[in-house]
Amino acid sequence: MMFGFSLAYFLVILDTTVLTIALPDLRASLGGSLAGQQWAVNAYTVAFAASLLVGGAVADRYGAARIFKAGVVAFGAISLLSAAAPHLGVLVGLRALLGVAGALCTGGSLGLLPQLFPDPAARARATGLWAAITGTALAAGPLLGGLLVDLYGWRAVFLLNPPLALISLLAMRRVSSPRGHRGIDWRVQALACAFLGLVAQALIGPSVLAGVAALAVLAVLVPVERRSHAPALPGGLLAATWPELLAGTVANFAFSGALFVLTLLLQDTRHLDPLAAGLAFLPLTLPMTVNPLLTGRLVARYGPRPPTLCGLALLATGLAGVALTDALAWWLVVMGFGLSFVLPALMAGMVNSAPPGTAGTAGGVLNAFRQAGATLGVAVMGVVGRPLLAAAVLTALTCLCYAAGAWRARAAALT
Repeated sequence: MMFGFSLAYFLVILDTTVLTIALPDLRASLGGSLAGQQWAVNAYTVAFAASLLVGGAVADRYGAARIFKAGVVAFGAISLLSAAAPHLGVLVGLRALLGVAGALCTGGSLGLLPQLFPDPAARARATGLWAAITGTALAAGPLLGGLLVDLYGWRAVFLLNPPLALISLLAMRRVSSPRGHRGIDWRVQALACAFLGLVAQALIGPSVLAGVAALAVLAVLVPVERRSHAPALPGGLLAATWPELLAGTVANFAFSGALFVLTLLLQDTRHLDPLAAGLAFLPLTLPMTVNPLLTGRLVARYGPRPPTLCGLALLATGLAGVALTDALAWWLVVMGFGLSFVLPALMAGMVNSAPPGTAGTAGGVLNAFRQAGATLGVAVMGVVGRPLLAAAVLTALTCLCYAAGAWRARAAALT
């Protein structure tokens, strides 16, 4: 069972990075501007981030296993359609639908964790194993994408998903979950989705009109959320978990933005082919494959905060090293260790602290913030000067903020 939902989440996370390495081949095949290429990546992450809240909510309401299986089926089917996309506009639309399917898979899998592992320590270790499998997807995307693109072109990236989705579905066929009692406010979910999409468009365009529209949607969203009988963000969640949400947002901002910038550097400036560019990211993959197992044990013994602090510090150091030196491989290893400490620790902390029956929602909130960070990372770091150094500074400041927030939370708990 662990293999089944980890494999599905592997596919979901793989699709956040696997297409990045295929952008030059995609441009040669379908054409389009730089903004269009960014939307080929961002349509998935925008829809994924916006739908994670509703994915977690429907998993808690209708049963985590049921929603998980529906998401896996949709993910495999939409991937087949994406492989046959005739032009860039159709691909962008299908990528958005794929993001919604990925959010259902994620909400379902997070809702299943407390059900399958009721003991918090065992759940932390399971989260580490889950992250070891799925963290590989985050870093292996460029390598696997480069291999597929080099052999068969960008369409092969999507043909990988259907058979793996089928294997995941078969592994989880006997798992079931009870329905919950938490309601869903569809107005709030729709407004949140519109807000995130408009923000991304404002940054990628850039578009003043989209920015103004985003502010208008936010002005409607805030009072509707406050009056809602089933808010997307449960009461007190932001106040209690803002350090974790900030850390997750910035970690994904830095990683996804750096991946986008480095991919263009390796292929457009250093003229590496897709496979060679993918191999250049291999030092990032190994730590994210092995280290989450250690992170899970550390979280089970010491809690999520020490691994998170260590990971943010390593991620900031790795980004600065890539920005200031030519030793790309070494600093990618440091970044890989940083991410493999941060991401499993944050997820374990959010799921463990969630009230009964809300694990999908709590995990969805964290993943929504993380994917929003990934979307903004691709958009912002594609246009700012010295993007890697700026990301290093931002990550270092986030490390300090997280430390201050964790210290306050501990002091409040002691009093």
